Amino acid sequence: MAKSATRTQSVDDRRGVPSHVDVLIVGAGLSGVGVASHLTTKQPGRTFAIVDARDAIGGTWDLFRYPGIRSDSDLHTFGYAFKPWTGKNSIADGREILEYIQETLDDYGLEPHIHLGHKVISANFSTQAGLWTVTLERTLDGALVELTCSWLFSAAGYFDYDGGYTPDFKGRNDFEGQVVHPQAWPDDLDYTGKNVVVIGSGATAVTLIPAMADCVGHITMLQRSPTYVVKIPKQDPIAQVVKKLLPPKLAYQVARTISANRIRLIYGASQRYPDAVRGLIRKATIKSLPDGFDVDTHFKPEYGPWDQRMCTVPDGDLFESLSSGKASIVTDSIVRMTPRGILLKSGQELEADLVVTATGLNMVPYGKIEFSVDGENVDLHRTLVYKAAMLSGVPNFAFAFGYTNSSWTLKVDLVAEYLCRLLAHMDRGGYSVALPVDDDPTVIRSTFSNMDSGYFRRSAHLYPQQGSHGSWTMPQSYAADRARLRDGDLDDPSLHLSSPVGEIAPSLKQVASV
Repeated sequence: MAKSATRTQSVDDRRGVPSHVDVLIVGAGLSGVGVASHLTTKQPGRTFAIVDARDAIGGTWDLFRYPGIRSDSDLHTFGYAFKPWTGKNSIADGREILEYIQETLDDYGLEPHIHLGHKVISANFSTQAGLWTVTLERTLDGALVELTCSWLFSAAGYFDYDGGYTPDFKGRNDFEGQVVHPQAWPDDLDYTGKNVVVIGSGATAVTLIPAMADCVGHITMLQRSPTYVVKIPKQDPIAQVVKKLLPPKLAYQVARTISANRIRLIYGASQRYPDAVRGLIRKATIKSLPDGFDVDTHFKPEYGPWDQRMCTVPDGDLFESLSSGKASIVTDSIVRMTPRGILLKSGQELEADLVVTATGLNMVPYGKIEFSVDGENVDLHRTLVYKAAMLSGVPNFAFAFGYTNSSWTLKVDLVAEYLCRLLAHMDRGGYSVALPVDDDPTVIRSTFSNMDSGYFRRSAHLYPQQGSHGSWTMPQSYAADRARLRDGDLDDPSLHLSSPVGEIAPSLKQVASV
């Protein structure tokens, strides 16, 4: 049976990219459309464009086509603050999210600003001109296109769209069946009646198992080590009650606030009382599975709750598939692939017609753009994040990187609001350039993210770093970011605002040479 997410309709881009805009947004997914919507309402006189290498909007939600593709955060926080989520499902599938993005694009008249099929290759900031010169490759014919912009915003997400991560399994060429990575799911893949093994234990794996279980002969989730899996309602009962009692916009804001606070409390409790939270999750898992199910082998991670991102299963669909016998779970190490399937360390051989490698993503920062300042390449790993929204030594650049312990879009909204506030502040002061400068010798550097997931560890050397205090931290806290991005003082000694442009040239050259 072939299943895939509905693809978003491509935007007509016969007009070509403009030669100059005030703000260039890279990425036409949930983040890029959100930032553009904020600019439209809060900076109505500002020119902007959105470019994307792909030929359709939607980003992640158009790229991934595997069965069951869905959010792992509720749409009251995963949706935008400015556009109420009106769907019944709090945990929405890919098609619903694509429709939501398309509605936003239509509501805010963004289509004329979107230019698909244009991949950003490099961006150089000139201190003399106070502008970015951005080089794009037109994917249709490989032609290079240049434009200038005052500000560059990365809404490119965090993973490599060119391909996912798959370990080098010994004997893979011996396997006579088909191997598929979820990031490259074929539209015509027929798995009806087949024996399927899904390698992995993350959000993709726990989504695939119940989505495929009714069609396959049998499906097995093969994991090297367990993950925390938590049952949540697909339709949030509190949100449903609130919607009946309050006007739509107010109901959405109340539901959004309740959900954000609930996530914050769960994460905080997990960090402060890990043993207690671990025990509660274990009891809930036992209750969701048949008597005698080996929960401690298959659902008892070695790490603490929220040391890695938890997996959520709407209405316990994964547990239902395991309970019905349509699916099974095996916790073991892979020795090699064989002609018939996968040989495990225990000696068991899992027979398979189809192996799905739900083994993770390759993380890359900012869409793999090559940044430079006055022709000097920027080593991203040597930069520090500034208020989790900008980078030290990189002028007029901002980015959206959502939370790992909460909904991605909570952060996107805050960063977009901060950018609009900063632009207005610079206009009032007559400034043209904003440059975060790391001039505090007491700041201790650490990795970009505090999550211990494999894909974060593999890519840490590519990403900027965060500092120990002040504006240089990367808190996984909506409340902390709200205080400094939405409400915080825009005058900060670490953020150098200058105009005319020539005044900042020495500072920039000094930072670039460090």
